[in-house]
Amino acid sequence: MAASDLAALAALFADESRAAFLLALLDGRAWTAGELARHAGVAPSTASEHLGKLVAGGLLAEERQGRHRYVRLADPGIAHLVEDLAARSEPEVRARPRSLREASAGEAMARGRTCYDHLAGRLGIAITEAMTGRGLLRQDTGFALTDRGLAWFDERGIALVRTGRRPVARGCLDWTERRPHLAGAAGAALCRHALDTGWCVRIGSERAVKVTEEGESALHASLGIAPAALR
Repeated sequence: MAASDLAALAALFADESRAAFLLALLDGRAWTAGELARHAGVAPSTASEHLGKLVAGGLLAEERQGRHRYVRLADPGIAHLVEDLAARSEPEVRARPRSLREASAGEAMARGRTCYDHLAGRLGIAITEAMTGRGLLRQDTGFALTDRGLAWFDERGIALVRTGRRPVARGCLDWTERRPHLAGAAGAALCRHALDTGWCVRIGSERAVKVTEEGESALHASLGIAPAALR
């Protein structure tokens, strides 16, 4: 990559509206231009201009259904990059929430959320540390599932894609906890399983998730995580 290419990529992030779009799209869904415009508080025409730059720059993928235009993050690598930048740019001292609603939403996101297609926040960290402590995951030489870890997924019927360009396990720096949580194919499979089986449910309008009573029991039985650590 030439220096000019790197500078051009960095420039795509160097706008508050575009940054707001990228953070919103970390929920893994496809959004319309209008939804993103309202989310960022900009005019639809302004949103369309910014989205065109993000699509042309390879950060977003575009889908059209009839007259509706949807965009999503181009691939898991882009999601990882956005989350990593968010973690590194988070101030040491966070601004005080402006309302009780904002404080509640912030606490819910910190407790547990999706980061594109895997679990993050205190929930993601608790799972990652429990898997490491039980010898299912190694972090000493980068993130890697052990043989016991692979067997753990198989025993629970969690489909794990082990081929393709995406790594099976990957560390993703958590922007609220400042520690890595499990990403990659394993993180995505575990998140999908947690939502499909009702271990976790989405709450609110953003990426926050909540562990259900069934999920608390399952995570305690399979990983030894105390229910209190998930609340």
